[in-house]
Amino acid sequence: MRNVAQAFADIVRSEYVPYSSLESVIEHSKEAYYLALRQTQGTIRTESPNWQPWLVFFLRSLAEQMWRLEKKVEREKIVLAAMPELQLQIVEFAREHGRVTIGEAIKLTSASRNTLKQHFRTLVERGTLNQHGSGRGVWYDLR
Repeated sequence: MRNVAQAFADIVRSEYVPYSSLESVIEHSKEAYYLALRQTQGTIRTESPNWQPWLVFFLRSLAEQMWRLEKKVEREKIVLAAMPELQLQIVEFAREHGRVTIGEAIKLTSASRNTLKQHFRTLVERGTLNQHGSGRGVWYDLR
């Protein structure tokens, strides 16, 4: 159990991790969830409740989520490694601030508006950023 918790903590501490829900892991294994829940609930009001079925299910779910997060981090590293420096700067700014505008990117990078517009367009087309609005009020956030 300590190894799973430590590995999970290392992933969360060392890398940006896109959203991942434990609920989706549990939803995927509903039958095992309800079986473990029934087995544990059946002993709750006894002198020696048996928590093992529920704890084993929960720890396996955490291990599955950790595996999914590791895969997401690996995929993200590959995607980021292929990005031009300007796009990396834009994505990092959006991560740190929750959103980014072309004006903010100009201040950050000193690149021209037209160059940045091309990079923003590419990031939207590749599914890295969402575009909100249009014209001078447009802003972007991470997908």
